[in-house]
Amino acid sequence: MTTVVWLNEVGKDDVSIVGGKGASLGEMINVGAPVPDGFAVTAPAFRHFIDRSGIADDLFASLKVDVNDPDALNRAERDAKSIIFDAEVPPDIEKAVKDRYLELCEREGEEVFVAVRSSATAEDLPDASFAGQQDTFLNMRGADQVFEAVVKCWASLYGARAIFYRVEQGFDHEKVNISVTVQKMVNSEKSGVMFSSHPSTGEPEVMIEAAWGLGETVVSGSVSPDNYVVDREEMKILSKIIATKEIMAVRDPKTGKTIDAKPVPPEMRDKQVLSENEMLELAEQAAVLEKHYGIPQDIEWAFENDEMFILQSRPITTISSGTKAEETGGDGKILVTGLGASPGMVSGEVKVITGSKELNKVRDGDIMVTVMTTPDMVPAMKRAAAIVTDEGGMTCHAAIVSRELSCPAVIGTKIGTEKLSDGMLITVDGRKGLVYEGRLEVAKEKASAAAAVSVVAQKLITATEVKVNVSIPEAAEQAAATMADGVGLLRVEHMILGLGEHPQKFIEEGREEEYIGELVKGIKTVADAFYPKPVWVRTLDAPTDEFRGMEGGEIEPHEHNPMLGWRGIRRDLEQTHHFRMELRAFKKLHELGLTNVGIMLPLVQHVSELVRAKEIICEEGMDLEKIDLGIMVETPGAALSIEDFIAEGIDFASFGTNDLTQYTLAVDRNNENVASIFSELHPAILKQIEYVVDKCNEAGVTTSICGQAGSYPEMVKRLVEIGISSISANIDAVEVVRETVARAERIIMLQALRER
Repeated sequence: MTTVVWLNEVGKDDVSIVGGKGASLGEMINVGAPVPDGFAVTAPAFRHFIDRSGIADDLFASLKVDVNDPDALNRAERDAKSIIFDAEVPPDIEKAVKDRYLELCEREGEEVFVAVRSSATAEDLPDASFAGQQDTFLNMRGADQVFEAVVKCWASLYGARAIFYRVEQGFDHEKVNISVTVQKMVNSEKSGVMFSSHPSTGEPEVMIEAAWGLGETVVSGSVSPDNYVVDREEMKILSKIIATKEIMAVRDPKTGKTIDAKPVPPEMRDKQVLSENEMLELAEQAAVLEKHYGIPQDIEWAFENDEMFILQSRPITTISSGTKAEETGGDGKILVTGLGASPGMVSGEVKVITGSKELNKVRDGDIMVTVMTTPDMVPAMKRAAAIVTDEGGMTCHAAIVSRELSCPAVIGTKIGTEKLSDGMLITVDGRKGLVYEGRLEVAKEKASAAAAVSVVAQKLITATEVKVNVSIPEAAEQAAATMADGVGLLRVEHMILGLGEHPQKFIEEGREEEYIGELVKGIKTVADAFYPKPVWVRTLDAPTDEFRGMEGGEIEPHEHNPMLGWRGIRRDLEQTHHFRMELRAFKKLHELGLTNVGIMLPLVQHVSELVRAKEIICEEGMDLEKIDLGIMVETPGAALSIEDFIAEGIDFASFGTNDLTQYTLAVDRNNENVASIFSELHPAILKQIEYVVDKCNEAGVTTSICGQAGSYPEMVKRLVEIGISSISANIDAVEVVRETVARAERIIMLQALRER
């Protein structure tokens, strides 16, 4: 196990080792970006700490709570962090961290101040942003202080917001680990965040936010920063908004500690932070990074002694496929103004929140008004119809989370909590940054038509269909807005796990219809949003350990490796009562006219499993001629005997590359010790995919991919060349995948023309 690595030794493919932040920093160093020197404490080191200290069972048990209950969520945070802090770190791990810090000091010729930052191994992926959920410690100096900060970063993986976000996004706590980056501290005079493209519309405009001192005030939203917009193509400054900067974070020259809220000198409060040359220098760097990564970037930057440094770059996960702006039906009285941080217009009742103890005031449909949101406010933000804050900019916590939730937001109003009071009826325009008195009429038809025209105009037409993966029904609207060609994977286990009770309880208590009704409701939400486009629903595929935490889950068997155990079709064919309840839900959906719902059987490895499943489907009164039935190709057994499945009769086959890679290469995809050799692009995986696609194409069977690899441009290009029918990507990757598909198809056509 490697405990520490220099940042220049890693790159973008090393997320499983050093997390999104560490991988991005290493990548940027290796392409020449001005990134401070440093090292990373690896994710395997963190996992070894958990395993060798014997805290794993207690730690993960403490996280099994109702995340929508603020008290339970905060209790889970306290319990989990206590377990981390009370555990003994193996001496060899502690020594490796301290020794590497001393090496960094030798490189710099002095005992340096460093920034110690968390970097979760699922952070900053295209389908989910973990940004800001774990802690950062600035101006750390001395081996002991640095090591203590590393342990605090480990513990921050179990902060309230991080726990909540993982559950909402369907991430397993046990499968998300953390690396920690340790970098030479930039003692910045000015700093901030920039987007290489507009974070809501994707237009080629670099949006820069700047404040005095260290950048944490901008990220946290504790200061309203200057806002500058630069046309990236013409390198022309489009706008400048100079804010009043009340506070700044600085290093105390005597103690070396960070002063989080030092008053800004009066003569600097209303002064423009960046010169125009500095704005253009940042915009040029943003353009370089977006071009390198091939996707818009969210970038942290700083200036020290007039020298620019890049501190972080990650994908923007909130750009929508088309405009959602709505026009007001008339002029209304404007109560407050701010930055339009998340587009959309909505009316509702004001609830002013002054602290976490008041979060229960916010009900579904309310407008949440506060000075600035904090991580523990996320459950309430999810209930709110819109967000209004006094402080913050386009890159603060409130803005980022609002865009993730597709919740309209007006940020940095300065006087929102003064002018707005509980019970007031207001309308929030999150695009224009305006808050109106009362309820305004919204010309929905006009807005919808304009949005539809805009999206259709932007959508690339490709022969290879581009579909979308959906984990939870609540994401249906966001998924449909991508204009995907259907849903290549809708998981039912997240709906089931969300019920809180083990399926067997419903059966034993005679509540089958209640259970079926919940499945129908969840699937219907997605099927309605996409009708008549196909929605392939995967039947239950949750490993036994995921069920054990549910009420009644003590009946689950304990398996040494649940990923290789009683899951997928093998569970369905043994627990046929439950499988039949799933089928009755599918039957009811078809009776409701949602004939676009197809059934996808997971983890098949022998054609006899398909034969038996079809028998049960027919026994439940379903006509196989009127429903799309397919299989997941996740095992070498299914891939290498695909002709048998085709002969038995399937309408489609979809690759689950995560498991197919795991089972082919004998690499546990959740084991950091072997993560470096886990590759969906391994020749053996590509050969199986090509074999299956060829056989299916010959027989007229549709093929698709719904594993994580379907969101990787390199894999997408190869799949198009192979001749796959469709690619199903994560919600935030649909646009990039479609562009990659279109480019690959054009290359194939051009080559064909040249060969004629």
